Amino acid sequence: MPESDTLSAEAIADTARRLYEAEKTRVPIRQLSLQYPGMTIDDAYAVQRALVDLKAADGRSVRGRKIGLTSKVMQRAVSITEPDYGAIFDDMFFDDGGTVPAGRFIRPRIEVELAFILGEDLKGPGVTLYDVLSASEYVTPALEILDARVQMSDPETGHLRTIVDTIADNAADAGIVLGGRVVRPMDVDLRWVSALLLRNGSIEESGVAAAVLNHPGNGVAWLANRLAPHGVPLRAGEVILAGSFTTPIFAEPGDTFVADYGPLGTVSCSFAREVG
Repeated sequence: MPESDTLSAEAIADTARRLYEAEKTRVPIRQLSLQYPGMTIDDAYAVQRALVDLKAADGRSVRGRKIGLTSKVMQRAVSITEPDYGAIFDDMFFDDGGTVPAGRFIRPRIEVELAFILGEDLKGPGVTLYDVLSASEYVTPALEILDARVQMSDPETGHLRTIVDTIADNAADAGIVLGGRVVRPMDVDLRWVSALLLRNGSIEESGVAAAVLNHPGNGVAWLANRLAPHGVPLRAGEVILAGSFTTPIFAEPGDTFVADYGPLGTVSCSFAREVG
C-alpha cells in the first residue's frame, strides 16, 4: 500500500515536522488544504502516521485511539461519509477534577464521550459491535480535549479547515479526562447513556450516546477494521474514545467543565488561568 496518493515522501515528512513544532510552540501552521489543494484523505493519514512516529521517537507512547466525526451532522459539515481517527499519547491524560496547565494548548475545546478500555486485542477485518462488547473490560465517562495545530480559519481568505487538515493534525486530539462510574459494557444499554456538559455551572450541551453511529461500540469496531490494512490492532489495555455525542465547546483560561452522566456519575476538569 503506498504511503500517499499525491504527496511526496519529503512533503509528508516536512508536514509532520511542522505540525509537531506547532504543537510545541503553540503557533498553528497554515492550512494544509490550501498549501496542497489536491491533498487526499490517504495523504492526511500518511502525514498523521509520520507525526505519530516523530512523537514516539521523542519518547512518547501510544496509550489508545480516538474516533472523531461520528455524527451525521458533523460528517455532513465536512463532506465525508465516515469518521476519522487519531492516536492518544501517554502525556495526554489529565486527572478527573484536576487542573489543565495554562498554555498547554492553542485553542482548546471540550467534547463529551464514552471511553472503552479493552481487555483483549481487537484486530480487523470483520470486527463487529459484539466483538467490541466482548473484548472491552469496561466503559467509562470521558471528556476529550481538542486542539488545532492548523489554523482553523485562514486569516487572508476566511477559508475553514477541511477534513484533511484535521486528520493530518492527529484528528485534533490533545487531551483526555476519564472519570465517573466504571461499567461493564453488557450491564448498561450504552445507546441510552446521556450527559449534560456544564461550563462554569451553566449547561452548554447535552446528548445521548446513540448519536455515535447508533451505538458507541460501532465506532470502535469501525476503527479496528479501518486499521486492519496497516496491520495495526487495538491492544488490550488501550483506551478508545468512541466519539463525541455533543458539539465541541471552547475552553477559556479559568473555565471549569463538568460532564454529568446521571447514574454514571460526573467527570470534570478546570483550565488554569494564564499568568501575566
